[in-house]
Amino acid sequence: MVFQLFRTYLNLFRTGVLMHLFDRDILLAQQSAGIFSGKIAGNWSINGTPNGGYLAAVATAGLLKSSPKQHTPVLTANFISRCGAGSADLSTWEIAHSRQFCRMEARLIQKGREKMRMLATFADEPEACLVKRYEATPPDMPPPEKCVQFPKLSKYTLYDNADVRLDPSCAGWMENRLSPVSEIKGWFSFRDAREFDICAVALAADAFPPAVLASQGMVAWVPTLELSINIRNIPRTRWLKCRFRTRFINCGLLEEDGDLWDENGELVAISRQIAQLRQAVS
Repeated sequence: MVFQLFRTYLNLFRTGVLMHLFDRDILLAQQSAGIFSGKIAGNWSINGTPNGGYLAAVATAGLLKSSPKQHTPVLTANFISRCGAGSADLSTWEIAHSRQFCRMEARLIQKGREKMRMLATFADEPEACLVKRYEATPPDMPPPEKCVQFPKLSKYTLYDNADVRLDPSCAGWMENRLSPVSEIKGWFSFRDAREFDICAVALAADAFPPAVLASQGMVAWVPTLELSINIRNIPRTRWLKCRFRTRFINCGLLEEDGDLWDENGELVAISRQIAQLRQAVS
C-alpha cells in the first residue's frame, strides 16, 4: 500500500497537481473498483483525534473517484467510533443512479472496524440557475486581520494548517466571557493558501470550535454523531465567511447549523451536525 501511495503521489507531483499538505493527507490509492487504501494523517486533529470534517474529506475524495457525477454534493457522514491516525481502507459503491442524481455510499475502515459511513448524492453540473433566492445574508463581521486568530495548541494540529479567525464578538469564551447566544462566526482559509474544492469545503464545515462554547464555555468534549454538508458552489476567493449556531441543547444532545459564504457574498455550503455535549467531570 505504501508503494502504491508513493507512486500515486509521485505521478501527481510530476504533473504539478499535488502541491499542498491537505492533498497529500486525503490521497487514496485505488486497489480495485471502489476499493481504496490510504493513511489518516495526524495533521488535522482536535485534541489528538482526526477532525470529522477531515475524515469526511477523505471519504469524499474516494467518492469523487467513483461517482460519474461530480457536482453540488449532499454529504452525510455518520461517525460510528473514534478514528486515529494511521492506515485506513475506504470502500465505495453506487446505490442508485438517475438522470439527475447519482447516490453513493462509502465506508471507512480501520483495523477491521468500521469507523465512519457516508451517504452522498451528486448531480451533473447545472446548465443554468433558473431561480436564485437567498432569504439570509452572509454574516457581518470584521475583516480577517481584525479577527481573533485561533491559537495553535498542542494536539490541535488542525489549527497548525487551517487559518481560523473568530469574530471578536463571539470569542469571549476563550477568556471565560460567555455569550447569551451559542453562535460562532469567523473566517477560514488554508495557511498554505490552498484553493477550495469540494473536499476543502467539507473540512471547513467542521473546522470551527463548537458554537456551544460561546454560551457554555470550555467543556470536556463535543463529539459529532452525524454531519451533513450541502455544497452549492465552489468558492474562488481566498477566505470563507462561516457562521455556526446552536439553538437547542437537551439531554446531552445538540444541533449546530452552519452557513459558509465566499468573499463575494455567494453561498458556498450549508451544514448541520448532531453532537453530544459532555461536561467536564470535577
